[in-house]
Amino acid sequence: MTSNLDSIIEKLWKCELVSENDVRMICSKCREILIQEGNVQRVDLPVTICGDIHGQFYDLKELFKWGGDIRQEETNYLFLGDFVDRFYSLETVMLLITLKVRYPDRITLLRGNHESRQITQVYGFYDECVRKYGSVNVWRYCTELFDYMPLSAVINNAVFCVHGGLSPAIRTLDQIRVMDRKQEVPHDGAMCDLVWSDPEDIDGWGLSPRGAGYLFGAEIVTEFNTANGLELVCRAHQLVKEGFKWMFDETLVTVWSAPNYCYRCGNVAAILEIDEHMNKRFKVFEAAPQENRIFAAKRTTPDYFL
Repeated sequence: MTSNLDSIIEKLWKCELVSENDVRMICSKCREILIQEGNVQRVDLPVTICGDIHGQFYDLKELFKWGGDIRQEETNYLFLGDFVDRFYSLETVMLLITLKVRYPDRITLLRGNHESRQITQVYGFYDECVRKYGSVNVWRYCTELFDYMPLSAVINNAVFCVHGGLSPAIRTLDQIRVMDRKQEVPHDGAMCDLVWSDPEDIDGWGLSPRGAGYLFGAEIVTEFNTANGLELVCRAHQLVKEGFKWMFDETLVTVWSAPNYCYRCGNVAAILEIDEHMNKRFKVFEAAPQENRIFAAKRTTPDYFL
């Protein structure tokens, strides 16, 4: 099995598609691993935290250059979701979940708002699967797997990691632990909020312009951290031109890992390394050089993404 996985990873690393049977097998194996993980998955130090990827396959390879090749180094990764929609979503998500099967203790994959059936039918992943495989089967295997991805993680009992943000329905981590995550992301409620909400310089809670989740201010983060003995909320979900952004007296940080987002935004990307002593260091990187990538056709991107 290991040698077969290694050959599949080698193929995916070259941005090549694998067979539909391999996709089904890998999704099945990955589900067996994810079903054992909690809604609040414990992650040990040291760890490298990564934000949105959105199918930018060659920039994911660039990320591994900066963070360490998981195939060769004892690097632990935590990805905060949004692996698909845009460009090489299939190759991107298949590489990540195959790495998860091969190195289950060294990579944690959280669910983002784009790991959902409804969103992927609007923003590209569904169409990409049908175009590349000629049927909906691969899309179905992947979206069924998304239902099993953890909603959050806690590092060293100090850092709460989530794709989007907080929820007015959640005060404690225990409330997240008992949620039924094995479903499509609902349109509202606590599970929806975790993958859709955003921090904002407001008092308390506010309506989100995204139409899902909430906006939340500094006091909300302070209350949540205090109630759960945490130091920091680490999340992704929003494009940050500098790759990362501290807010609320460094009680919350946004990490964004898709450089030159949609090949037109001009932003840099970042990953956050936390060592065994809880020291934090950002590594900021630019998009993979043009000669290292197959050119992806320009597509119009809804402002929703930005």
